[in-house]
Amino acid sequence: MESVSEKSKEITVSDRLKKLPPYLFVDLDRKKEAKLKEGADIIHLGIGDPDLPTPKFLVEAAAEALKKKEHHRYPLGKGSPELRETIAEWYQKRFAVRLDPNSEILVLIGSKEGIGHIPIALTDPGDIVLVPDPGYPPYRTGTLLAGAEPHLLPLNSKNGFLPDLTAIKGSVLKKAKLLFLNYPNNPTGAVASLDFFQETTKWAHKNSVWVAHDAAYSEMYFDPPSPSQSCGDLEASETRRPPSFLQAQGGKEIGVEFHSLSKTFNMTGWRVGWVCGNAKVISALSQVKDNYDSGVFGAIQETAIQALKFGEKAAEEMRKTYRARRETFVEGLKKLGWNVLASQSTFYIWTRTPHGWSSQETCEKLLEEASLIATPGDGFGPNGEGFIRFTLTVPEPRLQEALERLSKIK
Repeated sequence: MESVSEKSKEITVSDRLKKLPPYLFVDLDRKKEAKLKEGADIIHLGIGDPDLPTPKFLVEAAAEALKKKEHHRYPLGKGSPELRETIAEWYQKRFAVRLDPNSEILVLIGSKEGIGHIPIALTDPGDIVLVPDPGYPPYRTGTLLAGAEPHLLPLNSKNGFLPDLTAIKGSVLKKAKLLFLNYPNNPTGAVASLDFFQETTKWAHKNSVWVAHDAAYSEMYFDPPSPSQSCGDLEASETRRPPSFLQAQGGKEIGVEFHSLSKTFNMTGWRVGWVCGNAKVISALSQVKDNYDSGVFGAIQETAIQALKFGEKAAEEMRKTYRARRETFVEGLKKLGWNVLASQSTFYIWTRTPHGWSSQETCEKLLEEASLIATPGDGFGPNGEGFIRFTLTVPEPRLQEALERLSKIK
């Protein structure tokens, strides 16, 4: 008698899945676990997951919301009207951008969910998606899973880690349907100006390319006020903050912007964010979302309302903490001879590798010789080679310990 295995044909995964590189942070976790089993005291400066707790008032708000029976049923797919109205109010206050809560805002299970699905909503197989390199991996993987083709846009220090859209070949532009942007930028920490967004908007209109701007780090800015700027000078202080793509004239006509509460309020595990902007894109992404999930848990949405309405003090405390950590670690790295690229946003440090080592080689040395985990730059794309990314997600004493260990690596 033939066995089942002899009669059955081989079961395989999809070709799309085969095209995906190993997810960067999963690989880092595997290496970390192996070192932990050896008894190593690891300092984890890899994944961007805040060590700071979610503010107490939000935890308490969530505990109360959990008791409400209305949250024990399916939530509305596009998000509660109250949360969408609160997002619109926050956007008006923060960026002076008006949004229609009914048609221009979609609540997400974290911004990553929407980023991963937007290529499905806007592209077909054979279309091209313009992806920053280095860049957040889901821009590329979401494109591949949609059956579209990623075209990498080099980001380097010479252009301030901004893409040169004028360098894109005409043959690429003919097939391009979507452009991903991300400022403040992960992994480089670069910030884009409103002038850049304005030029990008003009370019996108001219070439009929949708823009998806990932603004998850918009509230993680550390640039102190200028000496001539008084604390009460609100207009001047506003100019120090990273702008929104939707502030550009015509931006809402050609694009959308993703936001998340993960980094601003130390809520990475809560999974809540949103996308806002062009109503046509919001509607298309909403259709995709309706076929994949049933929305964000209502109690978390209610907590998000509290965060946006009353969380500015907590956000400023978050900025103060990371500002101090940044100063400590950057100063220490420079004293050790590391070539750190200057930035005043995100909680990432983007630095060139020492001694001409490759990105992977550097991270392996850090792990093996110092029990430090950092992220290899090439994991964010080919143009990340020669760099590594540190994350400021440990207390200052641990950062000092990390610097001490780095000083002993040869």
